[in-house]
Amino acid sequence: MIGPEQARIITFEVVPSLPKELKPLEEIAYNLWWSWQPEAVELFVRIDRDLWQKTLHNPVALLGNCSQATLNELAKDEGFLNSMQRVMQNYHRHMERTPWHKRAGADPGDFKIAYFCAEFGLTECLQIYSGGLGCLAGDHLKSASELGLPLVGVGLLYRHGYFQQYLNADGWQQEYYPDLDFANLPISPVQDSRGQQVKVKVEMPGRDVHIAVWQALVGRIPLYLLDTNLVENDPVDRGITGQLYGGDMEMRIKQELVLGIGGLRALSAIGIEPDICHMNEGHSAFLSLEKIRLLIAKHNITFDEARQAAAASSVFTTHTPVPAGIDRFPPEMIQRYFRGYNDALRLDMEGLLALGRENVFAKNEFFSMAVLAIRTSDWANGVSRLHGEVSRSMWQNIWPGVPQDEVPIGHVTNGCHARSWLSSDLINLLDRYLGTRWQNNPTDHEVWQAINEVPDEELWRVRERRRQRMIVWARRQMNRQLTARGTDAERAREAADALNPAALTIGFARRFATYKRGNLFLRDVERMLKMLNDVDRPIQFIIAGKSHPADGGGKDLIRQIVQFAREPRTQHHVVFLENYDIQMARYLVQGCDVWLNNPRRGMEASGTSGMKAAINGVLNCSILDGWWDEAFVGDIGWAIGRREEYSNPEAADEIESRALYDLLEQQIIPMFYDRDELGLPRAWIAKVKRCISVLAPMFNTNRMVQEYSEQLYLPSLKRTRMLTANNLEKSVALAHQKERLRSHWGQLAVENIEADTGRQIGVHEKLDVTATVTLGGLQPNEVRVQIYLGKVNNDERISHGQVLEMGHEKDLGEGKHLFRATIEAAGSGKHGFAVRITPGGEMFQGTTEPGLIFWDNAKSRRPVGAVQRAVVAASV
Repeated sequence: MIGPEQARIITFEVVPSLPKELKPLEEIAYNLWWSWQPEAVELFVRIDRDLWQKTLHNPVALLGNCSQATLNELAKDEGFLNSMQRVMQNYHRHMERTPWHKRAGADPGDFKIAYFCAEFGLTECLQIYSGGLGCLAGDHLKSASELGLPLVGVGLLYRHGYFQQYLNADGWQQEYYPDLDFANLPISPVQDSRGQQVKVKVEMPGRDVHIAVWQALVGRIPLYLLDTNLVENDPVDRGITGQLYGGDMEMRIKQELVLGIGGLRALSAIGIEPDICHMNEGHSAFLSLEKIRLLIAKHNITFDEARQAAAASSVFTTHTPVPAGIDRFPPEMIQRYFRGYNDALRLDMEGLLALGRENVFAKNEFFSMAVLAIRTSDWANGVSRLHGEVSRSMWQNIWPGVPQDEVPIGHVTNGCHARSWLSSDLINLLDRYLGTRWQNNPTDHEVWQAINEVPDEELWRVRERRRQRMIVWARRQMNRQLTARGTDAERAREAADALNPAALTIGFARRFATYKRGNLFLRDVERMLKMLNDVDRPIQFIIAGKSHPADGGGKDLIRQIVQFAREPRTQHHVVFLENYDIQMARYLVQGCDVWLNNPRRGMEASGTSGMKAAINGVLNCSILDGWWDEAFVGDIGWAIGRREEYSNPEAADEIESRALYDLLEQQIIPMFYDRDELGLPRAWIAKVKRCISVLAPMFNTNRMVQEYSEQLYLPSLKRTRMLTANNLEKSVALAHQKERLRSHWGQLAVENIEADTGRQIGVHEKLDVTATVTLGGLQPNEVRVQIYLGKVNNDERISHGQVLEMGHEKDLGEGKHLFRATIEAAGSGKHGFAVRITPGGEMFQGTTEPGLIFWDNAKSRRPVGAVQRAVVAASV
């Protein structure tokens, strides 16, 4: 007998039945533009506040579950209809605004950017994100929409999203994975001309995996989401898009094949051929191979000829400051998944594997997605100034012989999308005193200076109101989580009565990894208890965050904090809130007084939660790492330490925990509680104003996306157009030129250098330098002969050198040429210079080719940057 599980199911879609007067609500609900528009959110809250909370702030589910009687009443409510029309007018203004690059006079014509990321944090009801990377990607799309950038997003549509967190009775993190109801989310299937959902496929060992394409609208930006949960696929393959960062290494490579190769194929099926592909972290790096394959198939060219054009159109952003945080696969796994695909690349398997190795000759080295992205992109960046330095140090081996400062990995410091994270109270305050210019141009420093015109009383009232609202909300959360854990009702109410609405409140909310040191504030328990229980000047902590399910150390940090929070002397002053998400983050960054961050220095690539707090007037107290390393000045927050480096982690924890306690006891607590006759902490408010005015225009994603456009997207577009013109004429020529350079590179030599360095030289005194150089079979216009000039340190090396071009003076015959330059030193001391040769010509501008740099005396194994030395005396 056939049971219901074997029955053929015929599906149909049920959509909200809205009166015609309310039809605009459907358009708003299906565009995530509403998520950063308080007036649009308020519109949905007015429909049914309880249902809005129950649906996790999901307008599609709200409209679909709202009673018909309520909808009919609203259709006759003039006040509601007027509000809806105002929201629609704002929506249309947003959609029709002239793009930023056209207003800025940098219009390159039609082009398209595809932004690939494994997660997107856009709003709490669309739970396809885990934390900072996803929220950054979501904010990137929102700012791209505000700027009118021609960009599309590509990601994965996870059936279960990221795990949901709860704690057991002992404080250990537990995980569960609820199903996402795609039919009631603000997403829709992408349909072809026949009305069928667009599907593509990716080859896996022994079978094809089919992928359906969905779309979420983010203002003007379409986000395309890939789904393998299809009946055409094997049960195991249906789970590829099951969980974010779930499963083993095998699952990870399948997800990354779907994202990279499947994502590019999905765009093609929709009719989008991106000019630029931005890989936000290495998860999507296989897309570079697909771009090369497509160019080879279209133009019948070699791998190297296609690679030049593909690399010119690829931007790679790394978010990881340690190699251990990067996806790496064993060689045999790459061989299994790419057997046959490598033939389409016209590349043998060894050549393919070498693309993912730091050392191309180390055949047992794991295949790194970051290295693949670096080797197939002409443009790479870290996500803060310090992270750029760390990244150049991490990946210097890919460019042997290139000084660390010149490793071609720059930085674009992260930001946050201001309107998504600012409290509605502060938005109203800013509108009153700053006008609307801060919304239309949030990167304008002058606009934000008007925060100083806001009366102290009004700003402090906003700060207190947000703290109080946060604490009321946190108490409800505590009550729910304690009740769910089986705590009796009376004890749950008592425990949830924690937190003082008037007390100095410190927030610590982020992913719980051991390097973030979530328990650093517990290093001296008695000293901390004294501050927590001070009757006149108490402090309190609200802590939240998830640990990766496989990270036992991170889970133990959570357990330690939870156990500490349960002690009788702390239970009203320290709380841990379960299941950290966007909604919780919004409450905390808007309501805390101080935002605490204490990672081991160099381990935090950027850290965006502190930025979200700062624009709300929450003062940061942080290690000088990530974004805070470049943002910190004394009057906007506090720094723990002064960029010290420690070889002993235990000593670092001891020293930096004491520094934190000192800041709390001697500066933070006294400043917060030092009130005037009106009860206002004037010094604290002044610091808040300075924090907002300095940090809000700088650390926001509108500034960030503009920098990506100016430093990466537009230069990439220009180089791509140059290399792909006339059937990839220059891309093919560049590949041949690199081959020619490599074949002749061993013939290079610097025969003689002449410079009057045997005497003291005055500051800014001109010094002529000539170099006789053997180029072998190369011509002078194929190379750049350069002077690398700078101060010489105690190790006889040039530190922080600058590069000066030498001009071609004369052809001396037999492959020898004379080059000349004039140098000068800007300060006294021991200076030096070295002569080097790099590739030249238009096609090498803005790029650094691995292996093609020749230093004078390199053959005799002297250190890179071996120098001619001169003592520069102070000029009189």
